[in-house]
Amino acid sequence: MPTKETSDPLYGRVLTAMVTPFTSDGQVDYEDAAGLATHLTENGSDGIVVGGTTGESATLTHAEKIKLFKTVVSAVRGRAAVLAGTGSSDTAATIALSREAAETGADALLVVTPYYNRPSQEGLYRHYKAVAESVTIPTVLYNVPARTGVNLEAATVARLSSIPNIVAVKEASSNLEQVAEIAARATAGFQIYSGDDGVNLPILSLGGVGAISVTSHVIGLDLQQMHRAYFGGDLQNALRLHLRSLPMKKALFSFPSPVPVKTALHMLGIIKSACVRLPHADATDDERARVRSALLEYGLLRE
Repeated sequence: MPTKETSDPLYGRVLTAMVTPFTSDGQVDYEDAAGLATHLTENGSDGIVVGGTTGESATLTHAEKIKLFKTVVSAVRGRAAVLAGTGSSDTAATIALSREAAETGADALLVVTPYYNRPSQEGLYRHYKAVAESVTIPTVLYNVPARTGVNLEAATVARLSSIPNIVAVKEASSNLEQVAEIAARATAGFQIYSGDDGVNLPILSLGGVGAISVTSHVIGLDLQQMHRAYFGGDLQNALRLHLRSLPMKKALFSFPSPVPVKTALHMLGIIKSACVRLPHADATDDERARVRSALLEYGLLRE
């Protein structure tokens, strides 16, 4: 099991927050999920997050999540790390799902801050401590205040970093000052992953080790190359690649995620259907045109 003392990134440089493919009648397409996981592993992803925000976790049942974890673990066969998204607004439910996820062969948990109920920083600390102490596999914190309504503050992350199996944070606040404070205050060996593709490179410059990405669904190899350039000392090439990725990031978040990235994956023939579950709605013709234009501009599609 990876530990905080590991000098290299615990789960690789580029992890993809994987979408959950659905059939046209709204059922989870486990065959397509296995195929997508395999594709990602072969196209730049060192790790895969299953059942996270981009995976429409809020619409998945407990049983669907467990089957998805098992499906992806089986599909990648150790070629990529698998992080199971087990966070919820209920600590007891998070613990129950986390314990089952640990038995599926997942390498770690990705636990989003409790959403909607907006706990205090002390409540967040106690929540994460209870979850981490309920399992033996590592826990990665996930801070995305724009979605959850609560910010996991740097002081709280630093406090949590002293718990042995809380090993990293996916920081998606886009608050670079907060990222810097985490880097300065966290326990030695605690790792920071960018959770916002628009600031992947800036977060590396503040001590980040990699990205948990959405755009890696379609440009994973280039994101991997950007990280290699940065850590190889070729900062000019790293900047070039980061800047090149920004229009794709903008397009894939130009309407509610994960609808744009599912649309892109379907256009590229990587998944069979771009269907989403309510309350998300399928892309409109104008939205599809926006995604198609970005894919054409990047050179992933031809006229």
